[in-house]
Amino acid sequence: MELLRTPDERFAALPGWDYAPRYTLVAADDGDAVARLRIHHVDEGPRDAPVVLLMHGQPTWCYLYRHVIPVLVDAGLRVLAPDLPGYGRSDKPARRDDYTYARQVRWMTEWLLYNDVRDATMVCQDWGSLIG
Repeated sequence: MELLRTPDERFAALPGWDYAPRYTLVAADDGDAVARLRIHHVDEGPRDAPVVLLMHGQPTWCYLYRHVIPVLVDAGLRVLAPDLPGYGRSDKPARRDDYTYARQVRWMTEWLLYNDVRDATMVCQDWGSLIG
């Protein structure tokens, strides 16, 4: 699977966006154990606090939640906000056929497991609710 990546400088100086990028590598394709897809996420707040998982829809990215993240963190919560593959700072599969609902669910399931997300409260928008 060919993957595209938006250069980091495209995300410089975004208003209301002071979050360090964090990445998780997941298997890019069902049959390719080598290819890895990079999923970006925000991880803010105390590591031992209750988790709020913010899942965006299409065609946006976790920047959608830039006004929500600080409110939740100020309330003492841990906020996780991933960019779905194909959006924001996450890698973008190059071919339209690479985007399937099943793959999006598999990629995000692997992301959830790798980041040990448990007992989270989900806040979802659009396709983020179905994929999440």
